[in-house]
Amino acid sequence: MSSDSFSWKSLFINEDSNPTKKEETKPTSFPPTNKFPEAEAKSTIISNSANPFLGEILEVYEKGFEGLNSEGFDFFELYKSVNAVGVSNPQSYQMAFTMGKTINPNLSKEFLLDKSKFYLTEIEKVYERYNILGNSKKSDLSAKITQEKKQLTQSIGDLESQIAKLQNELQSKKAELEKIDAHNAEEFTELQLKIEANNIAKQKIQESINIVVTGINQYL
Repeated sequence: MSSDSFSWKSLFINEDSNPTKKEETKPTSFPPTNKFPEAEAKSTIISNSANPFLGEILEVYEKGFEGLNSEGFDFFELYKSVNAVGVSNPQSYQMAFTMGKTINPNLSKEFLLDKSKFYLTEIEKVYERYNILGNSKKSDLSAKITQEKKQLTQSIGDLESQIAKLQNELQSKKAELEKIDAHNAEEFTELQLKIEANNIAKQKIQESINIVVTGINQYL
């Protein structure tokens, strides 16, 4: 079976908020007398990783593994049965193999091991595809981050240059402000003296005229 049969939801591409749920693969029907343990097999993959995506992606792999299952009894059915009973219990293997023989008399250890290689190979194919996709997207994101940082760094540099220029202009203007009084002091003093002289001169000429006016009034 091709790896395309893997029931994968996208790991690295956001899906629609309400994706259409695919029908799950129906389990093979066995005669009532040859039923495997009905307890749901728990994953033998146990991890203390704090990665928040690990559980979700492990579930994707397990569903994909189930999606590869074909009709009849093969490694997948033995795997499920052994996991339900106990992977470290030798009897669980014997029981599963015995029941498998009742369904497929030609069942053999070699056949089971050969099918296990098929599942491992298909899972590896899917892993490689999504590993390449994930690393490609990570590389694209890294390039995008680098470009954004470069642009922002350039913008910051330009702004800093402008600020430095404005600061220099500000200091220059402040210096000019402080020198205004000194630069204009001589002219300011000269004008002030001229104004005072104008006042005095007017007063003196008027006084001299008024003396004569008084004299006319008295002596003529």
